[in-house]
Amino acid sequence: MAIFGFNPSDMLSLLLTFFRLSVVLFLLPFFGGNSIPKTIKAALVIVLTLAVWPQLSFPGSLMPTGWNIVIMFIGELILGLVLGLIVNFLFAAVQLGGQIIGFQMGFAMVNVVDPITGTSNAVSAHFLYMCTMLTFLVLNGHLYLLQAVGMSFEHIPPGGLLLNAHLANSIFEFSNLMFTLAIKIAAPVMASLFLVDLSLALISRVAPQMHVLILGFPIKITVGFFFLGFIFTLMSAYVGDFLQTLTTMYETVMKYGLVGN
Repeated sequence: MAIFGFNPSDMLSLLLTFFRLSVVLFLLPFFGGNSIPKTIKAALVIVLTLAVWPQLSFPGSLMPTGWNIVIMFIGELILGLVLGLIVNFLFAAVQLGGQIIGFQMGFAMVNVVDPITGTSNAVSAHFLYMCTMLTFLVLNGHLYLLQAVGMSFEHIPPGGLLLNAHLANSIFEFSNLMFTLAIKIAAPVMASLFLVDLSLALISRVAPQMHVLILGFPIKITVGFFFLGFIFTLMSAYVGDFLQTLTTMYETVMKYGLVGN
């Protein structure tokens, strides 16, 4: 029986689309951040559901019954966590590189609380994180996330992404990017400050009467900030390269995470 022009199958299809978008978007970076009010996120999910439902939707016959709804919700939750984890490798690499830079510059004790994650980071790590987030949005990274959500409608049925050995191995392979990218980001500052420490060590041997510790602290900060300015060009290139491979990584995850593979 049709209700207000919709048959039960269409209503169930709309609910499945709403479940996929709500669980996934609330766990993705930028969309699921704590800085965005929950009412705004709920309104965004409703608008996106109505926008994509005519083109991207599941048949109403896929709606499970009974306790299978809980299993479906767990599968959707895992999908959102996996999609968010992959893109968070980029921001974790930037924060790790910022922590290394802050330690080298002497800012290890200068920490700030990140309002998005609620964790305490070095001021250099938080600064690089905010710059990376802005670069991510300028390069349409949020559209890549929405594209990944759209791909999930084509490859993953409701509750179809579950943990298995192939999915875990692919995520571990992608996690290597976090450490290599962190070293690439911190390398210019690390190399320059190493030369500063080497120079100060030679000065302390030649002129022991000089207070190297007092003299070295402002020099390391000045040199660190100078080379920190060169990192932003490199970071924009790293973020762009990451976005170019993001779609491939999502396709790999959806391939290995699909039930039955």
